[in-house]
Amino acid sequence: MRQAEEGSNPAASDPASTLIHQALLYDGIETFAAAAARFCLDGLARGDRIMAVVTPPNIEALEDVLGADAARVELVNALEWYDAPGRTLDACGRYVNTHQLDHPRVRMLGEPVWRGRDRAQEAEWTRYESMLNAAFAGSPVWIMCTYDTRALPRHIVDDARRTHPELVTGHGTTVSPAYTEPSEFGHSRDLLPLPPPGQDYGTRHVFDADLRLLRQYVTAWAAAGELPAETADRLVIVVNEVAANAVEHGGGRGDILLWTEDDSICCDIRDAGRPDGEGLELFAGYLPPTSATARGYGLWVARQLCDLVEVRTGQAGTQVRLRLRRT
Repeated sequence: MRQAEEGSNPAASDPASTLIHQALLYDGIETFAAAAARFCLDGLARGDRIMAVVTPPNIEALEDVLGADAARVELVNALEWYDAPGRTLDACGRYVNTHQLDHPRVRMLGEPVWRGRDRAQEAEWTRYESMLNAAFAGSPVWIMCTYDTRALPRHIVDDARRTHPELVTGHGTTVSPAYTEPSEFGHSRDLLPLPPPGQDYGTRHVFDADLRLLRQYVTAWAAAGELPAETADRLVIVVNEVAANAVEHGGGRGDILLWTEDDSICCDIRDAGRPDGEGLELFAGYLPPTSATARGYGLWVARQLCDLVEVRTGQAGTQVRLRLRRT
C-alpha cells in the first residue's frame, strides 16, 4: 500500500508523460476541500495547468481553502461540463491539447454528476470514466475524480474503484485492487442487454444503401412529431451516420425504430454486423477519428450530437441506441 503524507502525493514522482487517474473518495466537504486544495497547490508549485470541474458548493469550499491561489485555477461548474459523455470526453481532449505543450502536466479535478441520472446514463458515464484511461494513456495528464461516499449510491462508488487505477482517501493514496482495464470493463458492460423500447413506438423501418430514403423517413417522422428544427436536423444527421456504418459493416442493410420517452427522442438502429476486433469496436466513437473516412467516425459524430449513445454487439449483430433531448 502506498500512502501519501499530509500535503503530498506519491504519484507526483511519476514521470510527467504517464497518465495518473485517481478517484478521491471523500466523506465530507472538509475532506474534499483539503484533498482538492492539495492537488491544486501541488500542481501550481510544479507549473502545471489546472482545471477544477466541480459543483458550485464545492467550488466555494475549494476557493475558501485556496485563497488567493484560486485565481490561478480554472474553476468550471460541473453541472454544465458533464452534459453528455461523448461531448465531455472530447472537451477534455481539447483542453489537454490546448495546454499540454506549455506546462509539465495538465491536471483536471472532476466531479461527475450522478444526481438525476437513470441507470442507462449512469452506465455510460461510468464507461466514460473508464475511457479516460484509454484516451489519455501515455499523456502528461493527471486526473482526480471526486466521489462523495456519503451521498452516492454504493454501486457508483464501487464502479469508481473499477475505473480508476488509484484511490485517494483520508488515509493516503493506494492502488485500486478492483481496477479493470478499459477493454475488459467495456466488454463486461456490453454483455448487459438494452431494455426494450418504451410503449410509445411504431414499427421498425428497413433501410438499405439508399440512405436518401432513410433520411426522408426520419424527416417525416420528426415533422409528424413536431420536433424543433434543430433537434430534427441533429436526428437526421446521427441516424444517417450510424446507418452508413450499418450498411458498410452490417451486410448492406439494417432497420430503425424511433420513439419518444419523456422529453427525449430515442432511436434504435440494428444490423447484422459483428466486431472484427474487440478492442477497436469497444473504443469506436469515443476517440476523435483521424478523418471523416476513418472507422468509428459515424459513432463519434453520434456521441457529439446525442445526449446518450449505447452500443451492443453480439452474435445477432449490432444495436445502437441514440437518445436526444427534444429541446
